[in-house]
Amino acid sequence: MNSPMFSRTSSYDSALQTNKVLRNTYALLSMTLLWSAVVAGVSMAMNLPRPGLIIMLVGFYGLLFLTEKNRNNSMGLVFTFLFTGFLGYTIGPILNMYVGAGMGDVVLTALGGTALAFMGASAYALTTKRDLSFLNGMLMAGFVVLLVGMVANIFLQMPMLYMAMSGMFVLFSTGVILLTTQQIVRGGETNYISATVSLYVSIYNLFISLLSILGVMNDD
Repeated sequence: MNSPMFSRTSSYDSALQTNKVLRNTYALLSMTLLWSAVVAGVSMAMNLPRPGLIIMLVGFYGLLFLTEKNRNNSMGLVFTFLFTGFLGYTIGPILNMYVGAGMGDVVLTALGGTALAFMGASAYALTTKRDLSFLNGMLMAGFVVLLVGMVANIFLQMPMLYMAMSGMFVLFSTGVILLTTQQIVRGGETNYISATVSLYVSIYNLFISLLSILGVMNDD
């Protein structure tokens, strides 16, 4: 039978580990967002072309795989910055397209909306006593729907389907932020590299989706 002193020590150690993962996650997330912004700025300044579908898929999933595979060693950090830098590069041509069309205000609105959504979801996940694990099943189902929708849209090219997909990505990404943050707080996620990548991809998808929705709404 465990003594009260052992239980208190164990709980204290667990709390320290959770705080460390949370602190490291937010620190690395801040650095990767700043790094992505720098790469996106360079991409815009050099007017680099938007990568094709094959390059996008290989770059995204290839670097994501390598990051997760090395999440427990120092190479994980290297691949994290390569991954987020690659996505930063992909944002540059998109932003140039919006700015060139005179929709710089749409970019700023999408950026502000993304920041508010992330902060709101994170604050709720950090403070709520409600167990958000029920989101696991919903997110898995949502992922399958989004995957099917993306494949279908490659061939159909339907504006309404694209808008619907963007809306679903907003909901899906917000759900991932909620679940990932609470998993860190409750000790379910103990690897800060994996947590950072999950949050970063959610923020990326939030921004791109809001940009698409606002761009269509603002298109005269």
